[in-house]
Amino acid sequence: MYKLDQTQTPLLDALLDYVKNDTVPFHVPGHKKGQGMVSKFKDFIGTNVMAIDVTVFQQVDSLHKPTGVIKEAQTLAADANNADHTLFCVHGTSGAIQAMIMSVVGAGDKIILPRNVHKSVTAGIILSGAMPVYMQPEIDNNIGVALNVTPETVKTTLEQNSDAKAVLIINPTYYGVSTDIERIADIVHSYGIPLIVDEAHGPHLHFHDKLPISAMEAGADMCAQSTHKIIGSLTQSSMLQIKEGLIDVNRVKTMMNLLQTTSPSYILLASLDAARMQMATEGQEILSEAIALAKYARTEINSINGLFCFGEEIVGKEGAYDFDPTKITITCKELGITGHEMEKILAEKYFVQPEMSDLYNVLCVFSIGDTKEKVDTLIAALKEISKIYSNSDRTKLEIVDIPKIPLRVLSPRDAFNGGTVSILLEDSVGEISGEFLLAYPPGIPVLCPGEIITDEIIEYIETLKKAGLYVQGTDDPEVNYIRVINDYRQLDIITSA
Repeated sequence: MYKLDQTQTPLLDALLDYVKNDTVPFHVPGHKKGQGMVSKFKDFIGTNVMAIDVTVFQQVDSLHKPTGVIKEAQTLAADANNADHTLFCVHGTSGAIQAMIMSVVGAGDKIILPRNVHKSVTAGIILSGAMPVYMQPEIDNNIGVALNVTPETVKTTLEQNSDAKAVLIINPTYYGVSTDIERIADIVHSYGIPLIVDEAHGPHLHFHDKLPISAMEAGADMCAQSTHKIIGSLTQSSMLQIKEGLIDVNRVKTMMNLLQTTSPSYILLASLDAARMQMATEGQEILSEAIALAKYARTEINSINGLFCFGEEIVGKEGAYDFDPTKITITCKELGITGHEMEKILAEKYFVQPEMSDLYNVLCVFSIGDTKEKVDTLIAALKEISKIYSNSDRTKLEIVDIPKIPLRVLSPRDAFNGGTVSILLEDSVGEISGEFLLAYPPGIPVLCPGEIITDEIIEYIETLKKAGLYVQGTDDPEVNYIRVINDYRQLDIITSA
């Protein structure tokens, strides 16, 4: 299956040798293997972790110009993920996504992408100066969740924008829904341009045959993965997978070097090396356990009054070609409570912390670190909550339509960098936004810089705020004010649907 010996962990081994040799550190960081660290922190963390918190030198290699053990570790990762090249990222998947975008499009270039992208994608568009052409994903009105874009939508959008330089899709979405990425890859490649993928929530897909196909396997040219989200690396550590051909690999490396710190955490890098080894050598087995637990949880949750957890039955709907069962979306609108309320109750009363919530749902991410005991704790809490709210006088929540994609009249970068003035959100209808409006998580934009603010958007944001969801993107933390373009007459106005 693999060309290389996937039991190896060259970077981790180099760090362990450094510790084993009791090397005397006259290098940064200043805590010197924990010796100078405050006791309150050191006593909890332990000195082993701090002993491998090192800086760049020959034994442990350099992330910005790897020639030794980091290069070996990245080569092993590429082999494990069916890629030609893998780049380690300690800037989170957000940083990898931004580098990915900036390596394929520049100022004024069109990039086609779904509207339900993460805010890191829109940040990458601002940094690159590219012009986004948004595709509307399919919506499941039963659960109030955006699914994915269809190949037909990609095809139509490309026909209308044949001068686009790249297409970006999500595989899978935050909620685990995948599109027909193989077919999309064929469509995109027929235009001679690359397909790049936000695979933040799919780093595990390649390592189990019962999961949706991974981006690299499906023929994508590049994808950014949150290795830390489902498999075993540490938070903030990610990988960027690359296939040669339509991608300028050296430009991608340059962009990664531009965006990443010159003092990367070797703790994070070593965790990527170890996580890759674990997946390559025992991924099928341990992911099978996670999938089985998720199946058990889904069955139990669907037997609880007032709750619903969608699963494989969604496959076949428009925008749902395949599904990752490790994503447990608990729809609670029948109980008359919002997803935010459900999350708050779970966290504060039962000490069960979901991944995120939206207006109608709570999302729990299952992974290789879960146990049946922990799953039963979740199920028991949900049963108690159901009993309480099933007997209350709350009425079922109705799905609120997500606002239509507004008209864009300025490029996101021009609007973001343009002269702005702060006005009341309620008074901003008809103005050009200089900021984002989004609910986070999952960080999907309702409004982007350069777009015309509509009544529909204001009403939707007020609904989110009243429900207690965390709306962000504006300078004003309370999102009562928004910055709008002050004098757009001096800017080059463009129009886009």
